[in-house]
Amino acid sequence: MSRLVVVSNRVALPDQPMSGGLAVALRAALEETGGLWFGWSGKIHPKESGHVHEQQDGNIEYVTLDLSRQDHADYYNGFANRTLWPLLHFRVDLVDYSRETYDAYRRVNALFADKLAPLLRDDDIVWIHDYHLIPLARLLRERGVRCKLGFFLHVPMPSSDLLAALPHHARLFEGLSSHDLIGFQTERDLERFQDYVRLFGRGRVISDGVLETSGGHRLHAGAFPISIDTARIAEQAAAAADQSSVIKLALSIPRGSLAIGVDRLDYSKGLPERFKAFECYLKQYPEQRDRLTFLQIAPVSRGGVPEYQALRNELEQLAGHINGGYAHPDWTPMRYVNQNYPHSTLTGFYRLAQVGVVTPLRDGMNLVAKEFVASQDEDNPGVLVLSSFAGAARELDGALQVNPYDLDGVAAALAQAIEMPLGERQERWEGMMKRLREFDITAWRRSYLEALRAV
Repeated sequence: MSRLVVVSNRVALPDQPMSGGLAVALRAALEETGGLWFGWSGKIHPKESGHVHEQQDGNIEYVTLDLSRQDHADYYNGFANRTLWPLLHFRVDLVDYSRETYDAYRRVNALFADKLAPLLRDDDIVWIHDYHLIPLARLLRERGVRCKLGFFLHVPMPSSDLLAALPHHARLFEGLSSHDLIGFQTERDLERFQDYVRLFGRGRVISDGVLETSGGHRLHAGAFPISIDTARIAEQAAAAADQSSVIKLALSIPRGSLAIGVDRLDYSKGLPERFKAFECYLKQYPEQRDRLTFLQIAPVSRGGVPEYQALRNELEQLAGHINGGYAHPDWTPMRYVNQNYPHSTLTGFYRLAQVGVVTPLRDGMNLVAKEFVASQDEDNPGVLVLSSFAGAARELDGALQVNPYDLDGVAAALAQAIEMPLGERQERWEGMMKRLREFDITAWRRSYLEALRAV
């Protein structure tokens, strides 16, 4: 079988703890055939980019590059996360575009191509991940790489009109046409990409999932919804009941129920709207007051970006406002923390909660929604309140699906979740859990790689 080469912005090195199911899945895929994992080292070089580190672990080789402080600022914090991230999450109002950061983005992708191309063989299978590396395939082709190239976009694909608002959009997204297979989270994302190719890319859609570029190159695209390690998370959540942090949380809520939200501190997650919806719930359902405590865990991310600093300040003010208006000496309705918790502890928190609140304004998938379902006690499962704008909504039809902009609607869903009888909770949970067992993280990566090999 051909060697697998994974390319991502960050690499999960063998001597570092793996932060999530994706890293576990990619490492398992590499172990099956032997392979190479290539990307940024996570290190900042004081002067220049490109210093290479090599590491071997079993049949997997890890090759990583350092970035200079300026390249990291312009490529990663700049174009990737202040231009592409808001654009791909439908937030054109937050797009901060400059030629300097765009040039750095292309320069770092060219550096990746320069260092990676000599390491590749013609029979390799190369799997490139996410919006940081959109131009990479085209740059590899220009350097003579002939092997199969696949790409997976973990974030949403916005409408073609929004993409066209980006300066140099044609040059940027033309790079995707050099892949043999492009993977998206949902069928809707695939439809939007096909619209872009047809309307702005001067290409054509031959059939659903088969496209031809203006230059005559044929490529494939498909929806491959990412998932979780369902069995492991279920076991982990059950075992976490004995953890001291989970026990302390349970004891701190002597009566009533717990609702939980766990998100990176990011404007795509709809956290201000979620806080305001919880306030609507407290106002509109006074008979349920004291019965629901809302815990929002939101670790700080990209703290150096001004938009994220403003978001953190807004959430602190909203949480204080809610507690000031509704708290009693023996009950605080809102708990807002920026602390990071181990994944095993979070699954214990999910199992303890009667309501999971996942209401992003836009999300490629949102694995927290799936992890909340997998963590539940089958004898007494909780209820998932889920944004219809999360990719997970296409699969988790047993959730109470809401429009995150409709504060009254989210408030009503919280009230419904608290009152939902056990039989209905079990029926909803069983349908979602069946899906998660059948299509777990292993099924996801195998389905994608099988499709790439078959192209």
